[in-house]
Amino acid sequence: MQKQIEKYRKKGMKLTPQRLAILEYLDGNTAHPTAEDIYRAVKKKHPTLSFATVYNTLQALVNMGEVMELTIDPERKHFDPDTTPHHHVICTRCGRIGDVFVDYSRRLELPEEVTRSFTVTSNHIDFYGVCKNCERKRRTK
Repeated sequence: MQKQIEKYRKKGMKLTPQRLAILEYLDGNTAHPTAEDIYRAVKKKHPTLSFATVYNTLQALVNMGEVMELTIDPERKHFDPDTTPHHHVICTRCGRIGDVFVDYSRRLELPEEVTRSFTVTSNHIDFYGVCKNCERKRRTK
């Protein structure tokens, strides 16, 4: 975590105790939390934390390229601290989001009218389905 703290300082981020707590919460987090999730979790240790601090910190991290903003949920944004190229699988029942680390770029063939007009620099695929927990719950009802 110390290396990350130095990295953020070098990028000009002011590291208050609340921001450090947000960074710690995100470090290695694979749950793809919303700003509300982060606010609830961090507020337990930092009762004076405001939602604006969480949101502004997340936006600063997105702008720095340190966090990905996922807009796969029409209700709210989710945030992914893993910025390496990857895709997501989303449960249509509970909303759980998982990571898919497979490069599909060689398998995708874009139509010629797209490749004539665009130079594709990256891709992101969202897969939708039902997670095993939701499927198990459905079967036991």
